[in-house]
Amino acid sequence: MQYCSTRGGVHGRDFRDVLFSGYAPDGGMFMPESVPVLSPDTLRGWRGLTYTKLVVEVASLFIPTQLIPREDLEVLVGEALSGFSVPEVLRIAWLKEGLSVLELFHGDTLAFKDLAMTCTVRFLDYFLRKENRRATVLVGTSGDTGGSAIQSAKGLSGLDVVVIYPRGRITPVQEKHMITCLEDNVHVFAADGSSDDIDQPLRCLFADQELVRSHGLLSLNSVNWSRVMIQLAHFIYAYLELSGMEQAETDGDLPELEVVVPTGGAGNIAAGYIVKQMGLPLKLVAMVNSNDIVHRTVTSGDFSMAANVTQTLAPAIDIQDPYNMERVFWLLLGRDGAAVKNMMEEFQQSYRHSLQENNHKLLSQVLSSGTVTDEGILETMRRCWEENQYVLCPHTAVAVWHHYHCSHSPGLNRCYIATASPAKFQAAVQKAGLTFDLPEAVLALDKLAIRYENLERSQNWCKDWEDRLREKIQSVSSARKSRGTYYI
Repeated sequence: MQYCSTRGGVHGRDFRDVLFSGYAPDGGMFMPESVPVLSPDTLRGWRGLTYTKLVVEVASLFIPTQLIPREDLEVLVGEALSGFSVPEVLRIAWLKEGLSVLELFHGDTLAFKDLAMTCTVRFLDYFLRKENRRATVLVGTSGDTGGSAIQSAKGLSGLDVVVIYPRGRITPVQEKHMITCLEDNVHVFAADGSSDDIDQPLRCLFADQELVRSHGLLSLNSVNWSRVMIQLAHFIYAYLELSGMEQAETDGDLPELEVVVPTGGAGNIAAGYIVKQMGLPLKLVAMVNSNDIVHRTVTSGDFSMAANVTQTLAPAIDIQDPYNMERVFWLLLGRDGAAVKNMMEEFQQSYRHSLQENNHKLLSQVLSSGTVTDEGILETMRRCWEENQYVLCPHTAVAVWHHYHCSHSPGLNRCYIATASPAKFQAAVQKAGLTFDLPEAVLALDKLAIRYENLERSQNWCKDWEDRLREKIQSVSSARKSRGTYYI
């Protein structure tokens, strides 16, 4: 299995190369050069596997045994997923009127990011220990990714973690999952801007190949292929459990499953589309809040940022730059790196791009979408409680709104992705007039000490933030030198 860039300038990289990378050197994103196709017999053979075993099967398709032997892979994934609050790691809530909610939030930070993050960090640590080296993780977050990266990597001898979050645009629980970590290898910045603002200096830092090389710089956003790779597993798990395939004839066509996903950076949707390319008949629906760039792209071909990121009740998807759409476009355009390069460079320079008519038609054939206001989020949370006594987080409500407002084909099974626990979004739960008993681990956050640094807004804020972060990366490396450790 070899990997290439979505912009055509890089080929022939192996899994270790892309694991230790952010963006590709040409500015693109890494993808497998070929996508394995799963036969109906393989899928039937996977029925009944635990989620943990399914992750091992999926990961083994993309990680050659010469890099991570199968027995090591099983240990790494098993250890990564051992700390979740339910034995099965994830869980399906079977609600009324065919409303099936796939709960992906039973990890330490109560968000779906924990599933892929814990595994990815274990893979990184495996190689770092093997090679007696260290690396620096640089993460911009819209709320959940930063906390998950910190909780997964805290205390590890081989990794330093630098996280930047948008001050005032995330919930107190999301913030506390980051700023209460006092481990020496964790460094947190609060920035006066949006998550899209944070991405700008990060792109500049990752584009500096000398900085990346000399300081072992890598990303744990869903820019990192490993994050997306692990997310393939919950789409496959959903299909095996919810499609009704066990009732289909052995030699007949596989039934279709509709999967509805709350969408921000589009990593989950990219994973779903890859699974669709692997042969599973998924009908994908991307649901967004008022930051509706993905919806506009799907419905009219308008891949353009709004002037500002709108703050909503679903802050983790308050994103106007859904960077993983680049992976979707690459697959959609038949792996045409030159076309993707032109498209994405125009978007990054002008913050807008209009899809060609044929490309828009292709996209609308594989993805549908919808957009939900804050009032729609609250209405959905209330209705789900009234009918099921089940509390949704506001992001999951963005998906479940689709259940209550969009018609469905008779006999088509559906799955709604629950990306976070309502415990992380207490203000939204209260605004909906609902109550939720907070887990003890969340209540304990209020008693912990905090530590973080500020990135203040200035006239030349992007360059200032880049300089501050560069200084932090360099100081982390200097500390390594004093300890006699190595670089990637």
